[in-house]
Amino acid sequence: MSWQTYVDDHLMCEIEGNHLTSAAILGHDGSVWAQSSNFPQLKPEEVTAIMKDFEEPGTLAPTGLHLGGTKYMVIQGEANAVIRGKKGTGGVTIKKTNMALVIGIYDEPMTPGQCNMIVERLGDYLIEQGKVCIFASLQFVCLKLTTLVLAQDKYLGLETHIGRQSKALLQIKATIGKRLFGWMDRLVSWAGRKC
Repeated sequence: MSWQTYVDDHLMCEIEGNHLTSAAILGHDGSVWAQSSNFPQLKPEEVTAIMKDFEEPGTLAPTGLHLGGTKYMVIQGEANAVIRGKKGTGGVTIKKTNMALVIGIYDEPMTPGQCNMIVERLGDYLIEQGKVCIFASLQFVCLKLTTLVLAQDKYLGLETHIGRQSKALLQIKATIGKRLFGWMDRLVSWAGRKC
């Protein structure tokens, strides 16, 4: 699925007759992966300030959150995961994933809760998909390493039949897999657990 499809079909979707005003998915460096047609052009210093607030929560509160020159008052968020801003009857929600920022801008009649749900659900989904990719890559690497070891007569000075009996590679794979899946429960936001 393309990034533009995520914006068009998921971020700009209808909820109770309401839509986001604009939405985008950006890289951590500010590069635009996909955006709605009316998403504001972000300045590099705006993206830098957003990333700094994720690293050091609270840095945007005194100056406000700026997107395309529009200033939003920073309101509650989740440290290192979500930034929320408010301006008049509208606002913004920014969800940080492993590699991207998912941004949704709304105005009345959409409510802040509806915007939060749309943006955070997609962000949680992308985080989850990243973990699946990491685990699949880990399995592939372990499979290749096992194949390489078994193709040799000796590995690390040991006969390969000794390595096959110890199952050390499978234990390493299982340990890393357990740790990855253990992190999964702790990284899901409150909105993701309730939906």
